Amino acid sequence: MSEERKRKLEAVKREGETFDELLDRIEVDRTAADVEAMAGVGQEWIEAHMRRERLAEGFDENLEGT
Repeated sequence: MSEERKRKLEAVKREGETFDELLDRIEVDRTAADVEAMAGVGQEWIEAHMRRERLAEGFDENLEGT
């Protein structure tokens, strides 16, 4: 990640928030293309992150059902 891109992300990151938390927060209402454009990360990273989110949601749903 370039230093310029990192500075831009730091500008919108909340106090105490990790970059992962920031990306989780900004992707909620945005498409993968929106997040890629805002964060400057590649499509492959976005798809992997979204897969992790779906897995986490499924895990949470399974926990709630037990």
